[in-house]
Amino acid sequence: MSTVNYAVIGGGINGLSVARQLLIDYPDANVTLFEKESEVAQHQTSHNSGVVHAGLYYAKGSLKARLCRRGVELVRNYCADNNLPYDQCGKVVVALNEVEEERLKKLYQIALDNEVPNVKMLYGEEIKTVEPNCIGVAALHSPETAIVSYEKIAKRIAEEIKERGGKIELSSPVQSIKNSSDGKITITLDGGKVYGTKFDYAVSCAGLQSDRLAKNSGDVETPKIVPFFGQYFVLDDQFTHDVKGLIYPVPDPKYPFLGVHFTKRIDGKMTIGPNAFLSKARENYDGKGFNLKDIKEFIFYPGFWRFAFRNIPAAMRESKTVFNQKNFINEATKYVPSLSNMTVKPATRGIRAQAMNPDGTLVDDFVIRRDGNITHIRNAPSPGATSSLAIAEYIVREVMQGKADV
Repeated sequence: MSTVNYAVIGGGINGLSVARQLLIDYPDANVTLFEKESEVAQHQTSHNSGVVHAGLYYAKGSLKARLCRRGVELVRNYCADNNLPYDQCGKVVVALNEVEEERLKKLYQIALDNEVPNVKMLYGEEIKTVEPNCIGVAALHSPETAIVSYEKIAKRIAEEIKERGGKIELSSPVQSIKNSSDGKITITLDGGKVYGTKFDYAVSCAGLQSDRLAKNSGDVETPKIVPFFGQYFVLDDQFTHDVKGLIYPVPDPKYPFLGVHFTKRIDGKMTIGPNAFLSKARENYDGKGFNLKDIKEFIFYPGFWRFAFRNIPAAMRESKTVFNQKNFINEATKYVPSLSNMTVKPATRGIRAQAMNPDGTLVDDFVIRRDGNITHIRNAPSPGATSSLAIAEYIVREVMQGKADV
């Protein structure tokens, strides 16, 4: 029986997880992972908050809800098995008024629907039993929300792939994945060079470039990726210990993004952020310069303008924190007034690969499409990293087997 060849495109945590899962399930297969950078995990994987989300926000029955809950278990076990740091620091989602309290109660019900363990409503002074310096009328406490380094997890997975006999092709940007006339799949690298091996199956996990690679490979053009940056600030050390874990605002349905919050990092530092504002490039992590191709793509996309006109108030809210650091700090200190005089330093930006429909709506759930023997992850926003090992199980054991309706 001939050996089956699998290609995985993208060396972020999702692509790495898929390659690992293929080698677990098919140890005799040839698995090759293509990554355009000289190292793995150089994009969203190493530019996120590091939160292991418990599943508080995701509609019951959604792919996000299912894969997030499974993902938490898998990430926790992977860190334990590989001696990687895992800090179950807990999280409170805090309501500042009665309107937010009503929204919080609905969030609590979602958490119960998703069987998030040990969640509890706190009222008034009860909040201080978890976060002594936090104020609010009510809070939803998720004690099992945790933090990790997804970059360290990803790099350990890369080592494991090699240990299991897989191949990682670095500095190998992929231009297209195409079905050939002989029934095999051809990988074409940037510059038009065709990779020597043909493959039986391919999975694209291209993150910020997912729509472009899908289109180049013959998949549908939409949803399109519109990049939004999120700026974080790191609190100076003398202010770090005023917050124990994670303090989040209650989501406001008027706004497409969550808003500024406190997030503990696995290195012990405390951050505030992120805001969310249109990025001048898909990979513009330092905030300098721009990419004309990236700008043209969203400027000439009708869905972007429909989104923009619907969300002018949100843009105004976010712009206040983008252009004024004091406003950014003030948003955070609504929840911890003792930090009103804190000093901070900017941290590296994250870039959200936000999938957007032609009607201007944001794609909320994970989107995974199968086109013959080629599978594309078209949308894997937060909790994409939390869910990565579960996404890999789902793709390898259900999508690629034809057991999922995608």
